[in-house]
Amino acid sequence: MRHVIALDVGGTGMKAALVGADGELLYQARLATGRERGPDAVVASILDFAAELRAHGERHFGEPAAAAGVAVPGIVDAERGTAVYAANLGWRDVPLRALLTERLDGIPVALGHDVRTGGLAEGRVGAGRGADRYLFVALGTGIAGAIGVDGRVEAGAHGFAGEIGHIVVRPGGTPCPCGQRGCLERFASAAAVSQAWAEVSGDPEADAADCAKAVESGDPLAEAVWRRAVDALADGLITALTLLDPRTLIIGGGLAEAGNTLFTPLRAAVEHRVTFQKIPTIVPATLGDTAGCRGAGLLAWDLLSPTDPSEATP
Repeated sequence: MRHVIALDVGGTGMKAALVGADGELLYQARLATGRERGPDAVVASILDFAAELRAHGERHFGEPAAAAGVAVPGIVDAERGTAVYAANLGWRDVPLRALLTERLDGIPVALGHDVRTGGLAEGRVGAGRGADRYLFVALGTGIAGAIGVDGRVEAGAHGFAGEIGHIVVRPGGTPCPCGQRGCLERFASAAAVSQAWAEVSGDPEADAADCAKAVESGDPLAEAVWRRAVDALADGLITALTLLDPRTLIIGGGLAEAGNTLFTPLRAAVEHRVTFQKIPTIVPATLGDTAGCRGAGLLAWDLLSPTDPSEATP
């Protein structure tokens, strides 16, 4: 059976899959990155894991993978196939595509940014399926986005398109590691909500999920923390909607797991802020933690066929 290798590399672990031509996940596996042993060990783990997947596919499906796709965090130069920088993995300028191509006996390899790759999957086979233009926003440790146009994701001239988390929504506000003050992700990411709720509740172990539960139970302190995050998120989204005019807005990441506790006030906050803009359909992401692998698989299949596999099923 013809298939491709898909790898989604995170800060602490890797998710991997063998993906069929119809988008089906034929085999899934997970592995720690080994980042505590340094960036060279992380790269070695990726190469070894990819080789194991190739061997598994050959044993179980009668032929080796036809291509591979890998999604990584940080700054990515997809055109050159280089993982430029990732603070949580400690690497710089890793020629990952070339290394994987060599390790996998010369098959074509695609390299993508983790959020844009996940956004590609959500757009083609997930919550944005059928939308010609969409914006995917992941609310996790930080906030990042993917701009989808006609079945592809826009990387930008320098690979930075979609960095909505660094739109300044509170000028002069909380310092951000990027060097600015008042960035959206300092107020509306899952990490920001977790920090704010831990401080307000007096429980250092409390996180965003705990805050959402407290909101649902009517806790006024939690409601204040949540409202602050939703208002900041709506302010950032209005800027993005004004610039991009997407048909569908897909919200994913840890904070989106709060469901209607997030989406009901967020839709209202966005509607309250629009003037001439058209409000997109605002929906939760549907692929969960498989989005990165599915997206990496789509990147791999795109190397093999000039046709857009937008009719694939999740």
